[in-house]
Amino acid sequence: MTSKKKAVVLMQFGGPDSMEAVVPFLYNLFCDPDIIQIPLRFILQKPLAKLISRARAKHAQHGYQEMGGKSPINELTASQMKSLQRTLDEHYGAGQIIVTLAMRYWKPFTDEAVKFLQQQNITDVLLLPLYAQYSVTNAGSSFHEWDRSVKRIGSKFNERRVKEFYKNEQYIAAFNDRIDSVLRKFSSPDNVYILFSAHGTPVDLVKKGDPYSLQIQETVQLVMAARSGKNRYSLAYQSKVGPKKWLEPSTEDETLRLISEGHKDILVVPIAFVSDHIETIHELGDELRHTAEKAGANQFEVTEGLNASPLFIQALKEICIRELDLL
Repeated sequence: MTSKKKAVVLMQFGGPDSMEAVVPFLYNLFCDPDIIQIPLRFILQKPLAKLISRARAKHAQHGYQEMGGKSPINELTASQMKSLQRTLDEHYGAGQIIVTLAMRYWKPFTDEAVKFLQQQNITDVLLLPLYAQYSVTNAGSSFHEWDRSVKRIGSKFNERRVKEFYKNEQYIAAFNDRIDSVLRKFSSPDNVYILFSAHGTPVDLVKKGDPYSLQIQETVQLVMAARSGKNRYSLAYQSKVGPKKWLEPSTEDETLRLISEGHKDILVVPIAFVSDHIETIHELGDELRHTAEKAGANQFEVTEGLNASPLFIQALKEICIRELDLL
């Protein structure tokens, strides 16, 4: 049992919880200087964010409408939080560790998490972004917003920060569990081509030393090294935004290439995400599925996100115990 209460802050992007929230969610996203880096950003960032969010709103709203009028990521992240809370209660005793959320672009915002911890008189805090691979655009952005919030509110914490956790064996096992569950749907599982899809980043970010792309590649290798199957596989990237050159190949281009070369049974694995949201459910499960079937795919499947997978929650528990015991 710990001597005083500690907290785990799960950090995630969040998503719109209604159709009315889509435009302000996109605005918050494109106001992020870690996502959109422009000259004179203190002058131009907000006007540009307003233009981009309005321009992308119609397409995004269609996707959210198809998913029931909101993103599922908020409920899924809350479920992860509750599952992690239960398992930490079992380890430390009820009430010793408080697990809370800090969403980057929608509610509950980071300010709310900081104020909550302040009200609870908790100073020992573990920041755990739900991005297994580190980029300045994911965990980096969440850390930067946390620092701004702490400064705005006038709090002070004794912190530990998890930058990445893609090498955790339970995390890798959780992906393989998801893959195995879907491969059973195919008549010839060993002949299925496994296409890993990750959120892309601009190439210039990679050139600046951002480790995300290399960590994604290593994650794919770790997943496949733990498998005994004979499946062929490759890695592609999705969700390109703007005119810059992004990591290639795109997931759509790679899917079309595979089909043209005779791979008609394809399993797509969203390797960079731990929760289902618009990019897994709509972008891959709906739009890419339609493209693949139109191009001649025989069977096209997408794995479910890790969500509250027991193996994934075990991975989070292991990470938390290791870091909390050092606070």
